[in-house]
Amino acid sequence: MSTTTTLQKAGDPTGESGSAKPSDGLKAGLKNRHLSMIAIGGVIGAGLFVGSGGGIAKAGPAILLSYLLVGAMVVFVMRMLGEMAAASPNSGSFSAYADRALGRWAGFSIGWLYWFFWVVVLAVEATAGAKILEGWVPAVPQWGWALIVMAVLTVTNLGSVASYGEFEFWFAGIKVVAIGAFVIVGMLAVFGVLPGSDNPGAGFAHLTDTGGFMPNGWGSVLTGVLMVVFSFMGSEIVTLAAGESEDPRRAVTKATNSVIWRIGVFYLGSIFIVLTLLPWNDKSIVDKGSYVAALDSIGIAHAGQIMNVIVLTAVLSCLNSGLYTASRMAFSLGERGDAPKAFAKVSKRGVPVTAILGSVVFGFAAVYFNYTSPDTVFSFLLNSSGAIALFVWLVICLTQLRMRGILMREAPEKVTVKMWLFPYLTWATAAMITFVLGYMVYDKDNRETVMLSLLVAAVVVVIGVVRSALRRKDAVEAVADASVDA
Repeated sequence: MSTTTTLQKAGDPTGESGSAKPSDGLKAGLKNRHLSMIAIGGVIGAGLFVGSGGGIAKAGPAILLSYLLVGAMVVFVMRMLGEMAAASPNSGSFSAYADRALGRWAGFSIGWLYWFFWVVVLAVEATAGAKILEGWVPAVPQWGWALIVMAVLTVTNLGSVASYGEFEFWFAGIKVVAIGAFVIVGMLAVFGVLPGSDNPGAGFAHLTDTGGFMPNGWGSVLTGVLMVVFSFMGSEIVTLAAGESEDPRRAVTKATNSVIWRIGVFYLGSIFIVLTLLPWNDKSIVDKGSYVAALDSIGIAHAGQIMNVIVLTAVLSCLNSGLYTASRMAFSLGERGDAPKAFAKVSKRGVPVTAILGSVVFGFAAVYFNYTSPDTVFSFLLNSSGAIALFVWLVICLTQLRMRGILMREAPEKVTVKMWLFPYLTWATAAMITFVLGYMVYDKDNRETVMLSLLVAAVVVVIGVVRSALRRKDAVEAVADASVDA
């Protein structure tokens, strides 16, 4: 088999350079500035703004170690994914690579699980955005706002991939500017040089002046890991989006190389500012939210409303990207025969309309259950999808262990991004992810989530294995029939 043919199977239809445009029906409608902002904003979810207060209350200043551990894990996973995506850009990303490296059952399983994760996220984020909007315009009920938000972003995604890219460019831009301004203004207040600040400017004293840097011990760091890991979900989206860009290899390489400073500034930097502006056990961090409490300590007027605008932007960004990601994964599964063929059909604008509508219908159903059966059906959906992103990261590790050898044998010149210290760091990352999953089982607050997620994953894997076995049987019978005919 030639190198070109082999790479076509791996997800590079052209076998040419990274500037080759998609030939699978999707159009290269994303510009470099879109991909750059998707890469930067992809690691900034609403969870960073909303959920960080709980982590600080559990671990104190040591929550920085939790963010550092999870951030390192994400950097390593992105490096592995970047290695494969730069060599072979594909709209199915890690699902397509797992399909080839581990088997059809693996690509089928992780693709559908990832789709399931994001369509549930659609309902969660739509509800979060609706709560904010209802507070501003109470005349429209919360469920009405959820439907409006979902409908608007569905229309946006149905228009063209450029529409998705443009919306995400501005959504991500607002998040980036907001956090950048927060870090700069906060640092000035920390050292007492911000004009008009109400903060005493204690420097770094708050990191140790209330029970020390690790007031609740090492166990709290691990608990913090479980609390912050989900705020990092979505960093892998850029590798799916790169398949619809004009220069996918360049986009993936740039995103992979920049992930370290993105996590360092946006996560570690902003949480560091919160911890230096306020004592970690200040009740306002939990009551108001860590960022609102920090802004209040500086004396920023209307801090709560300012943060609501930023959180709403993060929610809309997550919704926009979630719908895009779910539809492209469904499209890729349809192309490979692992989903209805209709999912692989595209409009004249190169948009997989059926895949988008199929994803959003499930999202609308999940929104419905969130209001009618929040403690039963929706609770099951939420818990059974909670650990799936960790499964995805683990599969990326295992896939990269096999794909490195395949790529180096067939087209070593395309391996422009390489995982550091291969294979040792890949195995270490896989072990760390496995440890986190194991600790979730041990932790009573996360046990139900990981067990239900494992149950759903097991069902999907069984279906995938059975499908692969039936495909092999059909292939053998077809060969036998052809031999008889000959």
